[in-house]
Amino acid sequence: MPDSALPLPHSTTPVTWHILGAGSMGMLWATRLTRAGLPVKLILRNAERLQAYEAAQGLTLIEDEDAQQWAIRAQIPETDEPIQRLLVACKAYDAEQAVAQIAGRLTVNAELILLQNGLGSQQAVAALVPQARCLFASSTEGAFRDGDWRVVFAGRGHTWLGDTGQAPAPAWLEELQRSGIAHEWSPNILSRLWRKLALNCAINPLTVLHDCRNGGLQAHTAEVQTLCTELASLLEHCGQPEAAVDLGLEVLRVIQATANNYSSMHQDVAQRRRTEISYLLGYACEAAQRRQFEVPHLQQLHQRLTRHLQQRGLPCH
Repeated sequence: MPDSALPLPHSTTPVTWHILGAGSMGMLWATRLTRAGLPVKLILRNAERLQAYEAAQGLTLIEDEDAQQWAIRAQIPETDEPIQRLLVACKAYDAEQAVAQIAGRLTVNAELILLQNGLGSQQAVAALVPQARCLFASSTEGAFRDGDWRVVFAGRGHTWLGDTGQAPAPAWLEELQRSGIAHEWSPNILSRLWRKLALNCAINPLTVLHDCRNGGLQAHTAEVQTLCTELASLLEHCGQPEAAVDLGLEVLRVIQATANNYSSMHQDVAQRRRTEISYLLGYACEAAQRRQFEVPHLQQLHQRLTRHLQQRGLPCH
């Protein structure tokens, strides 16, 4: 075989993006990566979901009222195929168990991108697969499903990614650039995640308890600000002073900017789905308890939300 006909070295073959979790964020990433010409494979829960997906013939992305379908390949966790790069886009309470199902498929140098709300699930996944590199991610992008295998890109946002081990940014971030996924490498990703956790704790539970859109909290600013003061003190006590800076101002800005939106927790409750309470309020209250730091307003809010969920027959953990 002449030199010119030699196969290209393996490193030039693009790595497949395996995506675990076909919720709104998983579908949003899958369709945009595919649109950029990158190889993507969905990992669906079971054979029944795979069959339903194949009948639908792909994922549909609705962006600026324009709908486009993408025939992305899909598989089940038991498929015998190595995984080098995995986006974990399932809910925080599903992440550990979902990763456990495919852990045996991870290559020696596997990388996981953990795109969960709150805190706690990322650490659990990282402990489960110590041989892999786990990157934590935090996103402000908005997306929702308007049908099975259909996702609406509702709000352009930003995604921060980082490595708690302080390792350098991976070269494949350029693929996110090509896919139109606005992102930034964060040298202190935990600070970002704590900040987002505090924002969610100050907004989401109250939208559920007052049964309102985010903008409805403008009628409850005293309650919001009391929570923000306590959350800022907790962040400082947990060694995250950067995450505490001007927290109250940012919460009010987010409430105004997303006034017409329903929070993700409100949507979950309205659709009778399990919430991520344990990874938001639950995590904050446990962090305070571990440090023997008093957070009376957060604890009271946690109790009120727990009762509210119980009354509706929804899980409260």
